[in-house]
Amino acid sequence: MTSEREKMRNGDWYRCLDPELVALHQKARSACHQHNITPPGERGRIGHQLFELLGETGVDAMIEAPFHCAYGFNIRLGAGVYMNAGCTILDTAPVAIGDKTLFGPGVQIYCADHHRDRAKRSAGLERALPVRIGKEVWIGGSAIILPGVSIGDGAIIGAGSVVTRDVAQGETVAGNPAGKTT
Repeated sequence: MTSEREKMRNGDWYRCLDPELVALHQKARSACHQHNITPPGERGRIGHQLFELLGETGVDAMIEAPFHCAYGFNIRLGAGVYMNAGCTILDTAPVAIGDKTLFGPGVQIYCADHHRDRAKRSAGLERALPVRIGKEVWIGGSAIILPGVSIGDGAIIGAGSVVTRDVAQGETVAGNPAGKTT
């Protein structure tokens, strides 16, 4: 029998309220809480519990507090990644963030795609779609990256944008939904 965690990992529809997933989410909440309440001089670039939880953390990656994630183990940060205060990553699927990528305050990344059928959605069914962000990307404050989106190296996402589609290497997008700027 396939576990809900395996279904989540495979991109299949899974029940997000499964006891194993709830326990993993609680572990991430605790790590984020520790990160968020530890004084900066004691916390360093990333709080100890959060650092241990993350799937991969490149040299000199930094996450300002407050920060929130769903599981943490699906997050891979490249070298020199900087995440400003108030960022959220709902990492039900892998989230890869390339070297030297910068996040403004309040950036949100969502991997969970909830079921369109009302009854199935009410039962907690969702699927997880990965997000990939390339190297040297700038994401402006309060931007939202939706499930399944890939952003190419060197791209710029305008502040407050809602990114619903892939963004090409070097492309600048802004707005809701985010579109190419001139």
